[in-house]
Amino acid sequence: MAVKVRRQRPRRRVCWALVAVLLADLLALSDTLAVMSVDLGSESMKVAIVKPGVPMEIVLNKESRRKTPVIVTLKENERFFGDSAASMAIKNPKATLRYFQHLLGKQADNPHVALYQARFPEHELTFDPQRQTVHFQISSQLQFSPEEVLGMVLNYSRSLAEDFAEQPIKDAVITVPVFFNQAERRAVLQAARMAGLKVLQLINDNTATALSYGVFRRKDINTTAQNIMFYDMGSGSTVCTIVTYQMVKTKEAGMQPQLQIRGVGFDRTLGGLEMELRLRERLAGLFNEQRKGQRAKDVRENPRAMAKLLREANRLKTVLSANADHMAQIEGLMDDVDFKAKVTRVEFEELCADLFERVPGPVQQALQSAEMSLDEIEQVILVGGATRVPKVQEVLLKAVGKEELGKNINADEAAAMGAVYQAAALSKAFKVKPFVVRDAVVYPILVEFTREVEEEPGIHSLKHNKRVLFSRMGPYPQRKVITFNRYSHDFNFHINYGDLGFLGPEDLRVFGSQNLTTVKLKGVGDSFKKYPDYESKGIKAHFNLDESGVLSLDRVESVFETLVEDSPEEESTLTKLGNTISSLFGGGTTPDAKENGTDTVQEEEESPAEGNKDEPGEQVELKEEAEAPVEDGSQPPPPEPKGDATPEGEKATEKENGDKSEAQKPSEKAEAGPEGVAPAPEGEKKQKPARKRRMVEEIGVELVVLDLPDLPEDKLAQSVQKLQDLTLRDLEKQEREKAANSLEAFIFETQDKLYQPEYQEVSTEEQREEISGKLSAASTWLEDEGVGATTVMLKEKLAELRKLCQGLFFRVEERKKWPERLSALDNLLNHSSMFLKGARLIPEMDQIFTEVEMTTLEKVINETWAWKNATLAEQAKLPATEKPVLLSKDIEAKMMALDREVQYLLNKAKFTKPRPRPKDKNGTRAEPPLNASASDQGEKVIPPAGENRETNLFLPKAGSEPGDTEPLELGGPEAEPEQKEQSTGQKQPLKNDEL
Repeated sequence: MAVKVRRQRPRRRVCWALVAVLLADLLALSDTLAVMSVDLGSESMKVAIVKPGVPMEIVLNKESRRKTPVIVTLKENERFFGDSAASMAIKNPKATLRYFQHLLGKQADNPHVALYQARFPEHELTFDPQRQTVHFQISSQLQFSPEEVLGMVLNYSRSLAEDFAEQPIKDAVITVPVFFNQAERRAVLQAARMAGLKVLQLINDNTATALSYGVFRRKDINTTAQNIMFYDMGSGSTVCTIVTYQMVKTKEAGMQPQLQIRGVGFDRTLGGLEMELRLRERLAGLFNEQRKGQRAKDVRENPRAMAKLLREANRLKTVLSANADHMAQIEGLMDDVDFKAKVTRVEFEELCADLFERVPGPVQQALQSAEMSLDEIEQVILVGGATRVPKVQEVLLKAVGKEELGKNINADEAAAMGAVYQAAALSKAFKVKPFVVRDAVVYPILVEFTREVEEEPGIHSLKHNKRVLFSRMGPYPQRKVITFNRYSHDFNFHINYGDLGFLGPEDLRVFGSQNLTTVKLKGVGDSFKKYPDYESKGIKAHFNLDESGVLSLDRVESVFETLVEDSPEEESTLTKLGNTISSLFGGGTTPDAKENGTDTVQEEEESPAEGNKDEPGEQVELKEEAEAPVEDGSQPPPPEPKGDATPEGEKATEKENGDKSEAQKPSEKAEAGPEGVAPAPEGEKKQKPARKRRMVEEIGVELVVLDLPDLPEDKLAQSVQKLQDLTLRDLEKQEREKAANSLEAFIFETQDKLYQPEYQEVSTEEQREEISGKLSAASTWLEDEGVGATTVMLKEKLAELRKLCQGLFFRVEERKKWPERLSALDNLLNHSSMFLKGARLIPEMDQIFTEVEMTTLEKVINETWAWKNATLAEQAKLPATEKPVLLSKDIEAKMMALDREVQYLLNKAKFTKPRPRPKDKNGTRAEPPLNASASDQGEKVIPPAGENRETNLFLPKAGSEPGDTEPLELGGPEAEPEQKEQSTGQKQPLKNDEL
C-alpha cells in the first residue's frame, strides 16, 4: 500500500501542474478576448465592445462622447481625429477630410467623384493611373488614398476601444451600407487590413440594426411571422429594409429566432448632408446680400468661411427640427465681419422640397423587391439622425399609411450594438444565444460563357450562355458550384452582375462597371490527356459569397470517374493489415464511402442527376453554409430570360442543405454500377462489384479583375508601413507631450508647495532657496529649449528635480501618516493586552492556550510598547528638518508582527474541541484535575487544513460568499452549544465571551 501511495503522489503533482498551466493560459488569453464593432457612418461612427464582464457597451471617446465624427486632419507633423479634427476644419479645411467614404471603390469618371469635388472644392484630388482611382493631395509631400484615410480612422477606433477595454483588440465587425457593391466592400477590407484589424464580417448596417432590434425583443418573436420595416435616413444616404422575424427550427439548436431580409430600397444621396449643404448655400447667399455694395469677395471663395457656414448649417438643421425658427449667427465669418440671419422651418422645407419628395422612393423599392404590400407591414421604425426632421416623418407617415411611426429604438446606436452582438457570436471566446441571420443579395451575380455548337451537320456557331449564381434577394453566405461539361480544352468564362434594371439611370452610372472578373482556365486539356481512360464529369468551379458579401472563386477542378473491379487476391498484405488496424481504431470506411473516392474538398458538392449523358449541359449546384431553418430550404434561382440562351439538355440545380446529399451519394453511386450484377452468393465471396473511382485535377486559374483592380501587394505593404509610421510618430508625439506636461506640472506644483506651512516646517530657508532656484532654472529651460527637447531629455530633467525634492516630500508624507499609524498601533496594543489578560483568567480545566503561547504574546506586546516609547522619545529630540527615525513602514511592521501572534491564538480558540469530562457516581461530569497540564489541553487542538499563524483576523462566514467576512469573537455563538453539554449540577466555568 505504501508503494501505491508513493506512485500516486507524482501523478497528483503532475495533474495539479497541468491544471496550473491551463489556468495560467486561460488568464493570459482573457487579456485578449475582447471584440469590437465599428458602425461606420458618413458623418460619425459608433464603436462598441464585448469583453468578459462587459457585455455590449458603447465606447466613449476621449471627450467622453458616445459617437465620434469621422473626420481626419492631416498635417506635415501631426494628425487629428474626431472632435479635434472637427475643430481643425475651420482653421485648415484643405487638410481636413470628411465624407471620404463616398469615394471608396470609385474610379475617376464616377459621378460621385465629381459630386464630391462640387461639395468640397477645397480638396485637391489626383488620379492614380494604374487603378484609375483618386487620391487626396494634401501637399507636395502628403498624398493619401481614400482607403488609407479610412484605415487611419479604423485604427483610431481600435485605439479608443482598447483604451476603453484596457486590453488589445484585433477582431472586429464593421458595418457598411447595404448598397455597397463588390469593389466598395473590397476597399473597406483593404482599409481594415491597413489598420491591422482582423475583420470577422462586413455586416450591412440595416442588418445590424435589425439584429439589435431582434436581440432585445427575443421574447416577442414567435412562430408567427412579423414583418417590420426599418427606415434609415442618415447623413449621406437613405435605406429602407423589410425584415421578417420568426421562430424557426434549426438543426443545431432547435427552435431559435430568425431575421430574414425580405426587401431593400435605397437612395445613395438622400440624407442630412444634402440638407445641410442647401442650408449652407442659403446662408452664404444671405451673407453676400448683407455685404452687397462693399466690393467684398464672394464668401463661397473662402474655404474657411464655408467650413464655418457648414458647421452652422448642421446646428441650424438640428434646432429647426424642434423650433419654428432660429437665428443663425457666426462671429467673424470673413474679414472680421459677423453674420446674423433668421431662418424659419418653412424656408428650410422649401429649400429641401425636392428632397422630401424622394422620401417614399426607398419604401416602394423595398416593397417591390420583397413582393409585399404595405398591409403586410406591422410597424415602421425610424433609424438614423436625419429622420428627426419633422417634414421627413410627415411625408413618410403619409407614404406608409400607418397611424404612427415607431421610435422605440436607439436611432444612433442600434447598428453598432447589433454588429458587436454578431462579433461576439463569431468570436470563439464568447457564447451567445443563437439568432439566425439571413441576409439578402442586393445585386444578382451570374456567369457568362461562350461555346461552339453545331446547329446543323458541318455548320458551327458560337452560343452565348448565362447562368445565375446568386439571385437578387437570395440568402447569403452560401457556396455554389457550376459544372462545365462540354469543354475539353482551356477556355474562359466571365463573372458579371445580373439584371440591374431596378436601378435608375443615375444609380447605374454611380454603380460603375457591371463586369466583375474574367476567369482564364489553364490545364483543362492536360487533365484530359492525363486521364484518357476516364469519363469526364465536367469542369467544376467553386464559388463562395462569404459573410461579408464578397464573392470569391475558391478553386476550379477537372473531375473524372471510371469503373474498377477489385478482388481480394489483388490486395497486398500491407493493405490488408492497414485496413484491419483502421477498422480496429474506428478509422475504416464503409463500402459506400470507398466507392466515393473523392477528395475532402468534393464533399462541398452535391451531385444530383447529371442529365442526359448524350447531351450534357452546365449545372449549377449550391451548398449553403449559413445556419438555415430545416423547413425552409433555398429554392433554385430561376435563370434570367435571355431568349434561347439555355441550350437543350442543360438545366440548373440547386443544393438546399449542406449535408442533404451526402446520405444519397452511396445509393446513387451504387445504382450507377453495371447492370445485371446480382448479389454474390456466399460461396463466391471473393467476387466484388465494380466501384467508381474519382480523380480530381486542380485547374490553373488566372483572374482578370474588371470592376476595380485590387491594390497590388507591394502597394498594400507600402500603405500599411505608411500608416504604421504615422501611428508611431503620433505615439512618440503623445509621449513627448506627456513628459513635457509632467515636467511643467511638477515645477508649478513644487513652487507652490514651498510656501505651504507643512513644507516650511520640515525645511530650512537654505533648502527652500536651493530647490526654488533649480525649479526656476528648469522652467526657463523648458520655455527656451523645451520645444526642441526630446522625450528622454524631458524625463531626465524631471527625474533630476524629483531627486532634489525627495527628502522634503518624504518628511512631509511621514508626518502626515504618523497620527493614523500611531493610533492604530495603540488600539492594537490595548486590545492585545486585554485579550492576554482574559486568556490568563480562563480556569485551568478549560484552558486552551499553553503557557509558552501566552508568554510569547506577552513578550511581543512588551517589546512593541518599548519600541514605541523609545522611538517617540528619540524622534522628539530630532529637529523637523532632519530625516525622521519614526517611520510609518516600521509602525506597520510592528503591527503585523503583533497581529500575527493574536490571530494564531484566535484561530486556535475557534477550532479547539472541549475535552470530555468523566462522570461521577451522581451521573454528572467531573471537572478536570487541577494539576492538568496546559500541554495536555493543547493536544486536543485540531487545527484546520492549511492553517498557519498568519491567518487573517477576518474569516469568511460559513456558507457565505468569498468576499464576506466577519470578525471572530472568542467563545461566541459557536461555543454556546458545547457549554450546554456540561452538567447543570456542577459549577459552570466562566464562558469565554465573558472575558
